Amino acid sequence: MNYDTVEYAEDGSLGIIKLNRPERMNAVIEEMYLEIQDVLGRAREDVTNRALILTGSVLRKGGVDKQAFCAGADLKKHSTGERSHAQKREYIMLAHDTTRLIYECPKPVIAAINGPARGAGAEMALSCDFIFMAEDATLAFPETGLGSFVGGGVTYHLPRIVGLAKAKELVYSGRVIDGKGAVDIGLALRCFPVATLMEEVKSFAQELCERAPISMIWAKKRLQQSAALDIETVVLLEAEAILACMDTEDWREGIQSFDEKRKPVFKGR
Repeated sequence: MNYDTVEYAEDGSLGIIKLNRPERMNAVIEEMYLEIQDVLGRAREDVTNRALILTGSVLRKGGVDKQAFCAGADLKKHSTGERSHAQKREYIMLAHDTTRLIYECPKPVIAAINGPARGAGAEMALSCDFIFMAEDATLAFPETGLGSFVGGGVTYHLPRIVGLAKAKELVYSGRVIDGKGAVDIGLALRCFPVATLMEEVKSFAQELCERAPISMIWAKKRLQQSAALDIETVVLLEAEAILACMDTEDWREGIQSFDEKRKPVFKGR
């Protein structure tokens, strides 16, 4: 299926979602959110898909590549025309639905931040399982300087990733951090030169693709639930996940391949 604001490509068991409004630094509009939701729905149902990468497209101008992940909401479009309160709410909830679908996707989702990530772009990245950044890419939450506020679950995700004090600093001040700075505070997992970013992200994603798919689904679900639960509930839920895995063909393949000293071949069954 062809999209207007995103590109979706498959690379073996990987799905690559590329935000594709380079002339606007991949700034978000309603259509982009809807197309991302459609891609996520397709990937969710595709049994051959094992992991997703979310990244931005590049604008080549005057022989120079202008990198961008997502500059946030398209403020130029927001500034044209009046929206009713109901229309504003509808837009906000569309954005929140999109970040929630990224977060709840049963497969690993990796943000490959190749250039500036602001506002809505940073919100989508935070909803992914992992953030990888180009060394000179930047990330920020500029909303308090625009008379707005963060959304997409930032006040839930950010303190859990970097701690409350650091989260307050980033949200209150709108401070811009680069790839190395993001790694230093635990926001990004790794950073690389932009020329090798996608190669490195694909290599990491491929490692995840080789794990047992059903086990990965349980791992993501339980890890994301654990922060809000007590230890007694957590261990009961982990036991449920272990038993579910032990009833699969992949569990038997994992045991057999270990015994035979070979690499397992998982089928998601």
